[in-house]
Amino acid sequence: MNSIFKFFTPKDKKFQPLFEQAGSNVLKISEALLLALSATDLERRKEYIKEVERLEHVGDDITHSIFLELSKNFITPFDREDIHALASAVDDIADYIHASASNIELYNIVHIGDAMIKLAELLVEMCTDLDKAIKELRSFKNIRVIADACVRINSGENQADYVTNLAIARLFEFETNAIELIKQKEVLQTLEMATDKCEDAANVLESILVKNA
Repeated sequence: MNSIFKFFTPKDKKFQPLFEQAGSNVLKISEALLLALSATDLERRKEYIKEVERLEHVGDDITHSIFLELSKNFITPFDREDIHALASAVDDIADYIHASASNIELYNIVHIGDAMIKLAELLVEMCTDLDKAIKELRSFKNIRVIADACVRINSGENQADYVTNLAIARLFEFETNAIELIKQKEVLQTLEMATDKCEDAANVLESILVKNA
């Protein structure tokens, strides 16, 4: 019988714990990014950016562990392709958040606009939903939690597109320093790419629901 209750049953002691670690870590990295962008003290901002970098390395280790388990185990809790896709999407979120934080420091961006902070807030919301959805895979007793989280993540990505496009339009209208415009635009677009990767992760979760419901 093809039942959704097959997912991440208690017998799965390999993939689910790793996915939960990945979900928790990507939420932490999004929160560290928001703290970095919200910090008015530049030294404090650097500390949060270092924390983003540390957490990104933690995420890399978790992703490597998932791929290693995938190569060693023939029996998996759901499709191997979906395991790979979900792990990759979560890792990509962390990568783009890290890139955003790093570029702020490398480009010596002092003024953090409202749009960047809004994007960071959206990332925290989306990563919170992703973390909740991944945890629900353990028992799969309430698939509505996963479905609703995916809907909110998709909505968040649409909001991020709007915020980014509007912010870039305003840069071209009001920013007279061409170099500053380029730096700000790069960070905005990298933040927006992080929200795209959140949507990718949500799409994988929806695929799992469709295949196994």
